[in-house]
Amino acid sequence: MLVLVAPGQGAQTPGFLSAWLDFPGVRGALEAWSDAAGLDLIRYGTEADAEEIRDTAVAQPLLVAAGLASTYTLFDDPAELPRKVGAIAGHSVGEFTAASLAGVLPHEEAVRLVRTRGLAMAEAAAVTETGMAALLGGDPEVTVPHLEKLGLTPANINGAGQIVAAGTKEQLAALEADKPEGVRKVVALKVAGAFHTHHMAPAVDTLAKAAEALTPGDPQVTYVSNKDGRSVAAGTEVLDRLVGQVANPVRWDLCMETFKELGVTALIEVCPGGTLTGLAKRALPGVKTLALKSPADLDAARELIAEHA
Repeated sequence: MLVLVAPGQGAQTPGFLSAWLDFPGVRGALEAWSDAAGLDLIRYGTEADAEEIRDTAVAQPLLVAAGLASTYTLFDDPAELPRKVGAIAGHSVGEFTAASLAGVLPHEEAVRLVRTRGLAMAEAAAVTETGMAALLGGDPEVTVPHLEKLGLTPANINGAGQIVAAGTKEQLAALEADKPEGVRKVVALKVAGAFHTHHMAPAVDTLAKAAEALTPGDPQVTYVSNKDGRSVAAGTEVLDRLVGQVANPVRWDLCMETFKELGVTALIEVCPGGTLTGLAKRALPGVKTLALKSPADLDAARELIAEHA
């Protein structure tokens, strides 16, 4: 059984879309999604430097556009996807990629909504100086209570021993000085704020208002949610969860548990792949994984689809 996953913010690198523009339909699609987002996604994906694409309001629509474009390069006929993919999920903003690929939102609407999300999250992050940090090592049963004692939120519980804490700069400094037992290192992440925490509550309100105008379809592929790792069958519930997830922790560990229960045998991470396949290699032993980093990975990905679809 094949699972398709889409990465979240931080996976983007300068020029990562350049090699995809030569494929039929990709440039035209990116131009249409650029119009929807009010953002030149082609320029940001090919010419912009690391600092420009780190901007939350840019990175989020750029990542969703990249995931959509690379997936439809992988499948010659978009109708193949629901027939060949057993389940689909995305990490954080990657959930919008997954929802759109599953048929919940048309691609232009998904990119437009994500642009609204990115702008709203950047605005919320500007209110208080906040950030995020990855904890290397440790036991979640020890780490999570320790974070909560310091007033921090375990914003990403990613499985394979990886937890990301989020909160104010003062709280993160306290964490650096008082690490949970077993944690070897605390690594500050280059993000604009404490995503997936209560600090993002204003962004939830903005996104909810934007979502009111949308009519979601039910997913055509088993859709696995970051909220609790549960599969969600109603498009309205998927959209509600996409909105609320901005201020709630990402439970990627539970998503991977659901993949196991579904009988996953192979996992492909769409462009710019790498992060989620790394987690899967540690948490899902025996499952074949492939990160779609560039068009050079397409043939191997198609072979994996042929074997596991």
